[in-house]
Amino acid sequence: MDDLRTFISGLPKAELHLHLEGSLEPELMFALAKRNQVDIPFADVEEISAAYNFGNLQDFLDIYYQGANVLVSEQDFFDLTMAYMKRVHRDSVAHVEVFFDPQTHTDRGIDFGSVIGGITGALKKAQGDLGITSKLIPCFLRHLSEEAAFEMLESAEPYLEFFGGVGLDSSEMGNPPAKFEKVFKAAKDKGLRLVAHAGEEGPAAYVWDALDILHVDRIDHGNRALEDEALTARLVREQITLTVCPLSNLKLCVVKNLGDHPLRRMLDLGLCATINSDDPAYFGGYINDNYLAVAQALSLGRAQLVTLAKNSFAGSFLNDKDKCEHMSAIDRYAERFN
Repeated sequence: MDDLRTFISGLPKAELHLHLEGSLEPELMFALAKRNQVDIPFADVEEISAAYNFGNLQDFLDIYYQGANVLVSEQDFFDLTMAYMKRVHRDSVAHVEVFFDPQTHTDRGIDFGSVIGGITGALKKAQGDLGITSKLIPCFLRHLSEEAAFEMLESAEPYLEFFGGVGLDSSEMGNPPAKFEKVFKAAKDKGLRLVAHAGEEGPAAYVWDALDILHVDRIDHGNRALEDEALTARLVREQITLTVCPLSNLKLCVVKNLGDHPLRRMLDLGLCATINSDDPAYFGGYINDNYLAVAQALSLGRAQLVTLAKNSFAGSFLNDKDKCEHMSAIDRYAERFN
């Protein structure tokens, strides 16, 4: 297993499903709370860490939004983003497509420009210092109204040059993709790529709707798509990327244990599945932790890990030339272990 760990550690990869606010480690939350004089119901870092132990999506979202309250200034968003980029650099991540939730911040009175300035400043510095390229994807909060989503899109208008697309996240059940049909069309008309969470806690029907009503370019999660043979066949045929998050699925009880995770079956069926960390500070692991955990639980070998890494670039919003260069780098890396 040490050989597998070594292989994963240096394997070039992209991360396509990462919520920036979900990378807020307890230490940084506590430090920002002190810096900004924000009251949080925790006496120390240990209490925050204990609060990160939850058992379902809603309990997670409650602490997630509570933690976001410590993010106030442009510097806070810079520090959060830079901490994540430095961390994934250690995991040989070459490209990231980062989610963030503007409404979580603007609804608290935080200036949109401060959020964007901090995040994009860190992403630019990380590209220069660490060589990691990036795209930024603001997400609509699906527990809010489509009207609120339109307001966010309007507020984002001055910053569209920084965005690689838009997404849809937060509580899936009771908030079907169709609720956001018009705002997704408006985003597409602005030239933005489209992604949406579907088939995590919601049914396979939500994946159909994300494809046929929202016209997304890729599906975030998508586990429950396997419950529908026709849907699975379509995803294979059209090579729709699924941004799978194994440790997140385990933490939120989407699967009972990683041995039950559908990732190996996804690969066997020919689905374009990828491995991602989702909200690593809360779910117990960054991207290499996810790779290693499923490799161990599902007996994945180097060839399958190479496929997963290549899928991560194939499913990205990079141009074809950059995708080919990254895939060639993966091949060169893998050859060293033959």
